[in-house]
Amino acid sequence: MKKLINDPNDVVPESVEGFVLAHSDIIVGSDDPETLFVSRAGGAVSGKVGLVSGGGSGHEPLHGGFVGVGMLDAAVPGPVFTSPTPDPILAATKAADGGAGVLHIVKNYTGDVLNFETAAELADAEDIPVKAIVVNDDVAVEDSLYTAGRRGVGGTVLLEKIAGAAAERGDDLDAVLAVATKVNDNVRSMGVALTACTVPHAGKPSFDLPEGEIEIGIGIHGEPGRRRIKAAPADEITDLLLDPILEDLGLAGGDDVLLFVNGMGGTPSSELYIVYRHARARLEALGTNVTRSLVGNYITSLEMQGASITVLRLDDETTELWDAPVHTPALRWGL
Repeated sequence: MKKLINDPNDVVPESVEGFVLAHSDIIVGSDDPETLFVSRAGGAVSGKVGLVSGGGSGHEPLHGGFVGVGMLDAAVPGPVFTSPTPDPILAATKAADGGAGVLHIVKNYTGDVLNFETAAELADAEDIPVKAIVVNDDVAVEDSLYTAGRRGVGGTVLLEKIAGAAAERGDDLDAVLAVATKVNDNVRSMGVALTACTVPHAGKPSFDLPEGEIEIGIGIHGEPGRRRIKAAPADEITDLLLDPILEDLGLAGGDDVLLFVNGMGGTPSSELYIVYRHARARLEALGTNVTRSLVGNYITSLEMQGASITVLRLDDETTELWDAPVHTPALRWGL
């Protein structure tokens, strides 16, 4: 294992420490190392719904990279590929509470769902209203060792941005939840792994992927996908990812969409744009209007080589909220 780390057990706290130092104008870290989280510089905004997300580390810039104006108010990093416990989630919820309640944005993994539910109950006992949206955009599988139902993957980034803009404009908790639900209902994703990744404390690849094979429908923790195939040209792989998305989403001619091609951590931008090029051509051939785009490494799986495609059906409201100003370490425009 070759990684730029010290002790494998210190990867997350040391990474978060450096992250906060590098972006101290946007985020601050928690004071207590036992309740590790990052939150918006300046504290909770009075009268604004707070947004909190989190999950296992190893998917950076998700979630900490999306804390700031127009997106999240706090993010909780667990150990690599492992959910944070309820205590830091509760601490982050308190830090994000501006008196208008808090929305938890939870990827659909069993540990995340259970621990965020427990934290919400603890927050309710302290008179902080909390509601939750469980993101489940992955069309690759219905169930796995990690979930009951579909996994939350690339759609999480888009939901955090759009729901964050709704909170920023002053929507109340129910209205922010409604926007988040609309995004979740209209977004689908699927990914591919070209190589496995290595979790620092394990010291070996998280799954076995023979030379010359790729895994279609892989999860962001290396969970099994739909099938393994021989390596193929980019356009063929793109079709294998996009076809199930189109079938599940039921796009009609004239629909406006956001096309998001995401890298899994070890894929060059040049390759992501090759995928984007073919995916966009396929969508436009169906009469779909690709009106918004995002390409890059936004929800990763350590150093895994691979990519995911996410398609979000847009309407006037979600387009306006996507375009709204945002200023976070990993996503910024309009400010």
